[in-house]
Amino acid sequence: MDWDHLRVFLAVARQGQLLAAARHLRLNHATIARRLDALEAALGAPLFDRRPTGTVLTAAGERLLPVAERIETDVLGIAESFRDEEQDVSGTVRIGAPDGLGNYVLAAELGALAARHPGLTIELVPLPRTFSLSRREADLAIVLDRPTQGRLVTTRLTDYTLGIYAAPSYLARHGTPTCEEDLANHIVVGGVEDLSYASALDYAAVLLRHAGQSFRCASVMGQMEAVRAGTGIGVLHDFAVPAQQGHGAGQPALVRIMPDLHFRRSYHLLAHADTYAVRRIAVVREFLLRRFREERQRFCPEPISASSLPEPQAPAPGSDEPPHRGRPDH
Repeated sequence: MDWDHLRVFLAVARQGQLLAAARHLRLNHATIARRLDALEAALGAPLFDRRPTGTVLTAAGERLLPVAERIETDVLGIAESFRDEEQDVSGTVRIGAPDGLGNYVLAAELGALAARHPGLTIELVPLPRTFSLSRREADLAIVLDRPTQGRLVTTRLTDYTLGIYAAPSYLARHGTPTCEEDLANHIVVGGVEDLSYASALDYAAVLLRHAGQSFRCASVMGQMEAVRAGTGIGVLHDFAVPAQQGHGAGQPALVRIMPDLHFRRSYHLLAHADTYAVRRIAVVREFLLRRFREERQRFCPEPISASSLPEPQAPAPGSDEPPHRGRPDH
């Protein structure tokens, strides 16, 4: 079975369109179609239902997909094994992450890693969305909700805390609330509920249900900028506020208010069971695990009192889970 044909099959399965697969593989559309036709002829069955809106796997395609992914993993492993162990790590690793963590922490941290490995290309995708590792949308992903299915290696990175913040200019105009009931006279900055990608992002709802008025923004950075501009009061990541202060030279620091109300959540690192041991991915993964262990105090700067809201149960920090079995759709 021709690996080039299987590579095209995987790209079409993951991209959902022949044209998108062609762009991904940097081949022309005709080459993609020709190789796919050759693979279907060799197997004696259609692998995709080709529609004007895209491609959908047939029953034969569904059977071939896990086989092709295993072959892909073997090919990657062979390529890695032929590299001199003394050579520097090289290749591309894509990391998907929540936008707050990605922009305020990982951009600087991963930049330092890239500087140490000139042959390594790191693609950081800090967006408020989920990433499918089985479709190779990312090699590693940091998530808030621990997955319950899929062939994944899941590691709890760290807990982190969030507090209630406002700009001095806002407090000067509207006063400082001391309890949730006081928020009836205030504007609360929160997320856009129907665009929320994780159940752990429900913390702002506690404030919004008491708010006199709300201002909503789908991204963490947008919420941060709105609070900094004096738009309203918001729930912000404690680790992001010091980083944000450096971007606003000459502007007063944000003020943490209502200290008895705060939140605790967790970050989890995901890798696909078939690729997490590939050298370049393993190097980045181990770097992230080490840096999060070293910086744990940065993410939980103070003990959480009994007044904080409960978090969902999760495994012990830093423990590797065996690959979860089920549909590889994460």
